[in-house]
Amino acid sequence: MAESIKAPRGVRDILPDDSWKWGHTLNMSRKIADLFSYKEVHLPIFEHTELFARGIGDTTDVVEKEMYTFEDKGGRSITLRPELTASMVRCYLEHSMNGGPQPVKLWGYGPMFRYERPQKGRYRQFWQLDFEALGSDSPLVDLEVIMTAVELFRNLGMSNLEVIINSVGCPECRPAYREALMDYLRPYLGELCGTCQNRFDRNPLRILDCKNDRCKEITDGAPAIFETLCDECSEHFKAVTSGLDALGIVYHVDKRLVRGLDYYTKTAFEVQSGDLGAQNAVCGGGRYDNLSEAIGGPHVPGVGFAAGLDRIVLTMEQQGCDFGREPTPDVFVVCADEIARSLAVDVLYRLRREGISADMDYLGRSMKAQMKSAVNGGSSVACIVGGDELNKGVVTVKDLSRSEQTQVELKSLTSSVFRLLDQSTLIKRG
Repeated sequence: MAESIKAPRGVRDILPDDSWKWGHTLNMSRKIADLFSYKEVHLPIFEHTELFARGIGDTTDVVEKEMYTFEDKGGRSITLRPELTASMVRCYLEHSMNGGPQPVKLWGYGPMFRYERPQKGRYRQFWQLDFEALGSDSPLVDLEVIMTAVELFRNLGMSNLEVIINSVGCPECRPAYREALMDYLRPYLGELCGTCQNRFDRNPLRILDCKNDRCKEITDGAPAIFETLCDECSEHFKAVTSGLDALGIVYHVDKRLVRGLDYYTKTAFEVQSGDLGAQNAVCGGGRYDNLSEAIGGPHVPGVGFAAGLDRIVLTMEQQGCDFGREPTPDVFVVCADEIARSLAVDVLYRLRREGISADMDYLGRSMKAQMKSAVNGGSSVACIVGGDELNKGVVTVKDLSRSEQTQVELKSLTSSVFRLLDQSTLIKRG
């Protein structure tokens, strides 16, 4: 196939065999959002580049290497969003949400864009869920955000998960840790990988996050940030972990967890799966009290998390989680002859109007082929329509699971079909 009609490298089509699983995940996300009082927003796919450069940090890998940035026809620098948190804060500020009760809890989902090497569960266009709570610096909000993530994954049936948590301090105490870390790493500088050598002066905390075996070996002995945390950050972290203990949420404190974006302060956390190998995070987030000011707004504390839909679905598949019932037509209308084909539309309409999913053949195939489509397509009932029968006002209804059939009057069709369908698995489309 010609390259021009293939999808670019690093992106993919979500086909019907998978898209219903995504729909299940989004439906559960909406249920959890309602449970925790998050309000749904839909944000632009592109923003002014400055929003991400100032908010995420111009020394991060995202801004330096991964953003899809272009100049529009008005000469403005525009970037396809690489993440949603900065856009959430921009939305909060632009629409003066700080004027009402706080915190304002928002959630959304959609495609993000990063130019990076494609790998299992990671694409250049990828879909994320995003939950953010803006306007409160209380550690109880951190706790609730972590609870939201845990409950989402629990309700999706996921297992073998662990909450990883750390503090990254604040602008008051982080410089002292930065210096202590650099002092420790300096003798090993020549042994670090090239990427970490570049990070040493600009963003040394990211060295803790490196997956290179030698870098990990070196940083095993690095000082932990808890040695330099200010009293406020220390008390905040203790309040969050005490809350996790009280709720019985299993977690692990990891000094390596620093997250990849500059805007994080205090709490940083991930939910990791033991079934995904090296790229094992299904959710990542934390607190970002200074992000609003970084993009030109007032001080607005915030905390949230993002979760990749690709990663969630992949983990659920590997763990054998239940995605619910794959959408299939409950009823297949089979046409006995050409006369019935035009009359079958009325039968379809009657069924669908009552919330019964139904389909029919549009290729003029034989009854045998139509019945095969009904069975292979997962239908529970076949409504066999013949011209003579319809003229008499009757339709043959066949239970495909038991191969039993009977004639029913057209006016009683939907009630007869409802009696045959298993009510526990019937998906109504309304």
